[in-house]
Amino acid sequence: MDLFSVQGKTAVVTGGSRGIGYMIAEGLVRGGAQVIISARKAQACDEAAARLSEFGACESVPADLSAPEGARGFAAAVRERVGELNILVNNAGASWGAPVEDFPDSGWDKVLDTNVKSIWWLSVGLLEQLRTAARPGDPARVINIGSIDGLRVPSMDNYSYSASKAAVHMLTRHLARRFAGDGITVNAIAPGPFESKMTAFFLSTPEQREAVGANVPLGRIGEPDDVAGTTIFLASRAGAYLTGTVIPLDGGITGCNSGAGF
Repeated sequence: MDLFSVQGKTAVVTGGSRGIGYMIAEGLVRGGAQVIISARKAQACDEAAARLSEFGACESVPADLSAPEGARGFAAAVRERVGELNILVNNAGASWGAPVEDFPDSGWDKVLDTNVKSIWWLSVGLLEQLRTAARPGDPARVINIGSIDGLRVPSMDNYSYSASKAAVHMLTRHLARRFAGDGITVNAIAPGPFESKMTAFFLSTPEQREAVGANVPLGRIGEPDDVAGTTIFLASRAGAYLTGTVIPLDGGITGCNSGAGF
């Protein structure tokens, strides 16, 4: 069991108050990691941390990561709390949808700042803590949350979102090459359909979830254990020799060239 252990590790999960971020944070907390979560809304962040604290060690540090001052302030708050950081999960994200003729500049700025620039700001701002945590055979880990919409052309009018997630995947590879010498791995998870506030418009009812799942080769949408398990694999000794990868966590949608209806 030590192969997949995250016991005693320190972790940060951005966007950890709901959706995929909460699923990841719960998996890490249950696995024995000391977890700090962030979210833009302070009350939601505090309430999520309180629920997660029932399973282990979790602390709330609310922050708006869509602006450099917010991201840098959050990094400073993390540095005050931990001397070394084993796991940084960059999950905070935003989306925007509008017809191509009406797509606003704000729909680009907000999404790119939150989805791409925040990864840069935090990876640089917490680099020294990641370096300090790295051990021979047990590197520190940066895990970025991308999307299958960055791997294939989506059917929805979410132009800035798909472009941002493709950027997340390339930034993951670029940072992986740069950080390898520091004993830090950098990988990305590209989720398919998971239930969250971002996907509520097409996954809010059992009927919708069943319909979307029918277009997934494995016949269902993603569940909390799917993304928590992939994260724990990347964060544990089991994933220590993996860097610069983008893992499609999508039930076969991209790998099987199927799921065209999603």
